[in-house]
Amino acid sequence: MGSGNGSQPPVTGGPAPHHPVLLPEVLTALAPQTGGIYLDGTFGAGGYTRAILAHSGVHVVGLDRDPTAKQAAASVAADYPDTFTFRQARFGTLHDVVHSLDRPSLQGVVLDIGVSSMQLDQAERGFSFRVDGPLDMRMERDGPSAADIVNGADETTLASILFHLGGERDSRRIARAIVADRVATPFLRTRQLAELVARIVRGSPKGIHPATKTFQALRIAVNDELGELLMGLEAAEQTLAPGGVLAVVTFHSLEDRLVKRFLTRAAGRGAAGSRHLPQAQAPAPPSFTLPSGQPVLPSATEVERNPRARSAKLRYAIRTEAPPLKPDPELRSLIGPNRTVTER
Repeated sequence: MGSGNGSQPPVTGGPAPHHPVLLPEVLTALAPQTGGIYLDGTFGAGGYTRAILAHSGVHVVGLDRDPTAKQAAASVAADYPDTFTFRQARFGTLHDVVHSLDRPSLQGVVLDIGVSSMQLDQAERGFSFRVDGPLDMRMERDGPSAADIVNGADETTLASILFHLGGERDSRRIARAIVADRVATPFLRTRQLAELVARIVRGSPKGIHPATKTFQALRIAVNDELGELLMGLEAAEQTLAPGGVLAVVTFHSLEDRLVKRFLTRAAGRGAAGSRHLPQAQAPAPPSFTLPSGQPVLPSATEVERNPRARSAKLRYAIRTEAPPLKPDPELRSLIGPNRTVTER
């Protein structure tokens, strides 16, 4: 599931139940068909996967970079031994995964971007400021952690991460305070960092915790989430069959802007050139069509049942027969600090 790291009440009764966000709307967009092969690029607890598998005659490939997803995947595989395949992998590699399984094209791809509710609710993962835990935030439990960034990056880099990936207006003051305080005591716990930010950032009238944007920015940087998202969008464009559907659920403006820009360009709705200048060449045919009525938002009933859905947006598009477009350098400029997009 996508990011829900916003204003949340204190944990009082254990982890919140997992609710796949915008599930009916995602299924309507995908319209699973008998014989179709679908890919759930953010498997998590398997909510989208199980809902797709409920349609007869479909096969689902589930991907997740988090090794803890294997337990839920084993449960789904026990119920659907012949129609479900799981791989621990980033969805940015979905093109390679699909071809390694000898499944050259897909009828649908669904991506639910960000951190899952299960990850947020596990204090030892270090994603949430609501409960104290190690300052980690690594989805794959490998590579540099949030603590490594907070304690090792220089002030300018820290401020850039907080501003570009979190939209934090007080990014420079927070970065300056982190660099000053870490000399005496390194930041190793989520509570340490949350308390520092709370000393600097004013509380929101809406009750949003002052550390929300800081934690979001660090999580995105640790996991290269925007770079991974762009690679996933491009990989889906390469792998979907004509008529196949790409459905993406996002939870904050950085993700949504990247998805919107990608799909708008792919659908041939990008900015037109100047009418006073000759066109260097004819525009490439669109690789997707965009149905109207987007983005699709959660209902009031869903938000009431699952507050983490309140900022969710669904965008979806249908693959055409045209070849994939060349990568867009301007999209890479939206990724910000710590980007690691691989050219295909």
